[in-house]
Amino acid sequence: PQGSEEAKAFINAFLKRSMPKKKDEAIQDILTRKAVVLERYSRKKTKQKRKKTKGFTAKQRREMRLFEIEPEQQRYAIFLPLHELWKQYIRDLCYGLKPDAQPHMIQGKLLKADLHGAIVTVTKSKCPSYVGITGIILQEFKHVFKIITKEDKLKVVPKLNNVFSLEIDGFISYIYGSKFQLRASERSAKKFKLKGTIDL
Repeated sequence: PQGSEEAKAFINAFLKRSMPKKKDEAIQDILTRKAVVLERYSRKKTKQKRKKTKGFTAKQRREMRLFEIEPEQQRYAIFLPLHELWKQYIRDLCYGLKPDAQPHMIQGKLLKADLHGAIVTVTKSKCPSYVGITGIILQEFKHVFKIITKEDKLKVVPKLNNVFSLEIDGFISYIYGSKFQLRASERSAKKFKLKGTIDL
């Protein structure tokens, strides 16, 4: 019958596609057994090597002066809007800084918070010339804060042997710089332990 011929032609074509490495005689031999085991031939995929994007080295960043603030930009008034944004960020982070909020909770949040835009004051220091410096944090590095004062002076204050106070909505927090020598990105993932006594 015509239907069986069409079926046979379809099966022959299907087997040739499925088993491209076998000859016609071998395919016919398989058909006479009435048992077909299809073989799978996987095509080898050529893996494309991913090119790693290389960033600048620390030396290149210094040579390009990427982190330096131009003298004409070193003005306290320019960064006041940044401080207002920071205050809103902290309020959202600490769920509104309500009067009944637990100090330990707020302290824990502030330890991991981004401090760019915060107004800080050096309250204690082993170097007396640092005591009393107040300003907005413009840049935070592993070992230093860069602070712009109301007198439009950019101060580089080391974290080591300094205690900083931070005030927002009546809540005052103290940062012990010696225990705070981390980059902002590393600090957000660190677990801080409460210690009874901390000295400079």
